Amino acid sequence: MKFEDLLLAPSLLRSIAAEGYATPTPIQAQAIPHILAGCDLLGCAQTGTGKTAAFALPILHRLSQANLPTHKHSRKTRVLVLSPTRELASQIGESFQTYGRHTGLRLTVIFGGVGQQPQVKALRAGVEIIVATPGRLLDLMNQGHVDLSAVDTFVLDEADRMLDMGFIHDIRQVVARLPRRRQTLFFSATMPPDIRQLADTILNDPVKVQVTAESSTVDSIAQSVYFVDQRHKPALLQHLLRSDGMGRALVFTRTKHGADKVARHLEKAGIRAEAIHGNKSQAARQRSLEKFRSSSPPVLVATDVAARGLDIDRVSHVINFDLPNVPETYVHRIGRTGRAGATGVAISFCGGPERADLKMVERLIRMSIPVRTDHPQYAATSPPASAPAGQRHPRPNNTPQGAGGANNRKKQRWNRKARSFGRSPR
Repeated sequence: MKFEDLLLAPSLLRSIAAEGYATPTPIQAQAIPHILAGCDLLGCAQTGTGKTAAFALPILHRLSQANLPTHKHSRKTRVLVLSPTRELASQIGESFQTYGRHTGLRLTVIFGGVGQQPQVKALRAGVEIIVATPGRLLDLMNQGHVDLSAVDTFVLDEADRMLDMGFIHDIRQVVARLPRRRQTLFFSATMPPDIRQLADTILNDPVKVQVTAESSTVDSIAQSVYFVDQRHKPALLQHLLRSDGMGRALVFTRTKHGADKVARHLEKAGIRAEAIHGNKSQAARQRSLEKFRSSSPPVLVATDVAARGLDIDRVSHVINFDLPNVPETYVHRIGRTGRAGATGVAISFCGGPERADLKMVERLIRMSIPVRTDHPQYAATSPPASAPAGQRHPRPNNTPQGAGGANNRKKQRWNRKARSFGRSPR
């Protein structure tokens, strides 16, 4: 099938061709005809399957064919797309702008973490499409800046993540203020009972579409793991970035402080890197993402705020500097590479305390991740063999039991704690 076979407007086909696409993905081929026909749709699809274009293209087609008024005082919002995060909302907005560049349709993206005045100004100028996160949208609705009375298409994207982030109550409030006669498009990567219940309450006789990624995680991504002490992780990361043929690399840490620390270490070593996490302003995060998309810098260090939804092409490597303690997060992280059928590389660093996390990941993906031993200078030291029961270790002859021995024991305790928190031992 070609995009021309879907009978989309010529203006959209021009934009699609300009982006270098000729063949729709499975989710696009299945969903677009039903959406064009006006059906409600329940789509079960992972990120990286092309689902944003699966709803953006038919929505733009219908709007472009509707002969809508273009004067700013006559423009009414016809489409509302709800997204769980600021980054994903921005990317959905970019997709609508890219594909709809020849249609004359206007949109705005609404999210928190930035001043509301530019968003209010855009709404006053009149837009046909709003892409929003739930919290800021409700805030602007309650202030009287958003009119949803003419919405005829409602899209709920990443519904399972909405549930995880506690947005279900907000979604219900928004849905209650939408017209009853509308088309609803509901997308979720998974379908737990709470999500199915929500879908049942807002969808009307939906068409069900379910697809998997073009390649499974195992097939499309070369996974490996290093067993490495925490104190050796920065040096190993630096070595790999310089010698492993990496192009654009995404490095994941567990904490915001850890992301900043790793980025500073790389910069000090002469490797351009930036950190992105929840403590950074939205403007700073957007600047970092744009730089990363242009490979300047070629390394982005992120917390799990970037693990799902970010659509960044040509990420050659994902490196788990810290393994996540939720195994599903591992799958979301490494899914930033190997997208749309391309191949990718995922490398994990596993310290002693993280071995239980690694086992949970392997249980989830149903495979043992190959262990790399090609850089033995960074390998984790084997834990000392425990003494037989009842046997006491002799005190070294040169360490008296007085203050010196006590100080050494304090130092040893500090070093054990330091390693567990990623600090340098004394």
